[in-house]
Amino acid sequence: MKNLVCALAFFTALAAGNQTARAATVFETASAYHNIRVVDQDGHRTLCFDDTTQSRMLLRDPAQGHFEYTEYFQMPWLWNNRLTNVLMIGLGGASTQRTYERLHRDVTVESVEIDPVVLDVAERYFRLKQSPRQKVHVEDGRVFLRRSRARYGAILVDAYLGSRYGNSIPYHLATKEFFVLAAGHLSTNGVLAYNVIGTLDGWQQDLVGSFYRTLKTVFPQVYFFPASGSMNVVIIATQSPGPTTATLLQQRAVALLSRRAMPPGFMNRVAAFRAAPPANAERCPLLTDDYAPVEGLARMKE
Repeated sequence: MKNLVCALAFFTALAAGNQTARAATVFETASAYHNIRVVDQDGHRTLCFDDTTQSRMLLRDPAQGHFEYTEYFQMPWLWNNRLTNVLMIGLGGASTQRTYERLHRDVTVESVEIDPVVLDVAERYFRLKQSPRQKVHVEDGRVFLRRSRARYGAILVDAYLGSRYGNSIPYHLATKEFFVLAAGHLSTNGVLAYNVIGTLDGWQQDLVGSFYRTLKTVFPQVYFFPASGSMNVVIIATQSPGPTTATLLQQRAVALLSRRAMPPGFMNRVAAFRAAPPANAERCPLLTDDYAPVEGLARMKE
């Protein structure tokens, strides 16, 4: 959950002064984009950018301990059950990359990360191992797409930058022009999945509403999977001409589980599906390269 304050856990642990709460900073550095810390506490390892948490894993089992919202990056399978390749913009602690590596050995995952220090940290501290099936490009995500000719079964976006207001989505990855570019790199039945920090009807709802309105100018169908354990909403945009219902999605999920392994609790994640547009979508601004007040929308009160 990227809106948690990483420093809070650290200083709470110092105040508590006991074994169960003790935290240790195992690595810290400043890159061109972030102040980066790796913190171990209660058997978990957490990646922090500028006092906000980015990623987490269980030290004894890196397949566990991740934040719930990352499991919604498995939802593209429900619209494209023949995925062979995935592009992810944003690396962090590589939770999603590790899950795809473990569960989907027939899928190639390419990641694009703008900060070379983040890649180094993911490899040294978060068990990321590059291979022919797991590749990382150090580049801006939009620039990468503009230069690439590849098409992907799914494009996943989980990219945030620090600012004086906290974490913020890079505006050039949130506009109609970017979504047109991304759609052009999707294969038949390809799906875009995008993590947005916010809620459908409360905190940062206008940011979520603007994403919906903007995505609908490019994709026929847009859906939501709000996380239950954090203020994250993973938005799914598909090229399917017809809408999907919750019942149909449940049927697809059952069929998928009969032939492919998914994270524990997958059916619970599927049940989070929301098809209705946000009530505020009509009044939210369309995000374009000329006008994308992402930080302002994120700061607006409910």
